[in-house]
Amino acid sequence: MNTQKINSSEITPKNVYLSRRDFMRTAGVIAGGVALVACNVSPDKSTSIDSAAGTQPPTGGDVPNTFEDITNYNNYYEFTTDKQRVATLAKDFKTSPWDVEISGMVSNPGKFSVDDLIKKYSPEERIYRLRCVEAWSMVIPWMGFPLAKLLADVQPTSDARYVRFETLFDPSEMPGQKQGSYPWPYQEGLRIDEAMNDLTLLSTGLYGGELPAQSGGGVRLVVPWKYGFKSIKAIVKIELTDQQPTTLWSTIAPNEYGFYANVNPLVDHPRWSQATERRIGEFSRRDTLMFNGYADQVAHLYEGMDLNRNY
Repeated sequence: MNTQKINSSEITPKNVYLSRRDFMRTAGVIAGGVALVACNVSPDKSTSIDSAAGTQPPTGGDVPNTFEDITNYNNYYEFTTDKQRVATLAKDFKTSPWDVEISGMVSNPGKFSVDDLIKKYSPEERIYRLRCVEAWSMVIPWMGFPLAKLLADVQPTSDARYVRFETLFDPSEMPGQKQGSYPWPYQEGLRIDEAMNDLTLLSTGLYGGELPAQSGGGVRLVVPWKYGFKSIKAIVKIELTDQQPTTLWSTIAPNEYGFYANVNPLVDHPRWSQATERRIGEFSRRDTLMFNGYADQVAHLYEGMDLNRNY
């Protein structure tokens, strides 16, 4: 399969990255008729930004999008269906302190603060591709830690087969949740082997700073080889279960959004082709890569499955 990796020579030069990070820290970035279309982001076993010190400016390939692009073009229906208004509507949304409750088929359930998770798991920086089912894409430098670390500590029982995620439900703060046409709160799910894959990230920040509200703060999921709507934002509940979870998009439009949501350019969306995509900030289109370019790391999870049917 065609797998495209993000090379260190294609990463934002360190002086540019550090100046942006310093700006973010001093600025305190912590907030910062509907068509049935979904999206949220995607990884290679990605490269740390700081490893790019001393490299030449990028000349092509997967260059990270700017902080401005990433934080001002967001699918976040809890606030609005207008991607370019999310940042404005989310600017006062409080993302800290933030707690996540873990329950279900685990030996050590509990409620965990994101601050404590950050201290315990020491978030790392990774460059991940995002591929939206709407056929646009980004490259985003996240900070976070593998979900597998947290799951190992709560100890799933032998009967656990799936991981269910749930977003905060607060219509007073998230005006899009007042719209009754969606089965709020937003829910998503993974098979437990998908959740335990090292690429699956709980993200707590981006571009070296905290995770802005419009990007999913206080904590969001990043599953790089899937369409972005699997990357649920503002997570407040994680449940281990033996039943395949009901998800928002597969409930609304099961003929368009399946449970697996694997990036597969050979399977068209019922209303448009998935063979190509447009990277935000670019004019031309590029070929869509199987599993968003991460086949080497994840294709084995789906051996024996028909990904034309298990879409």
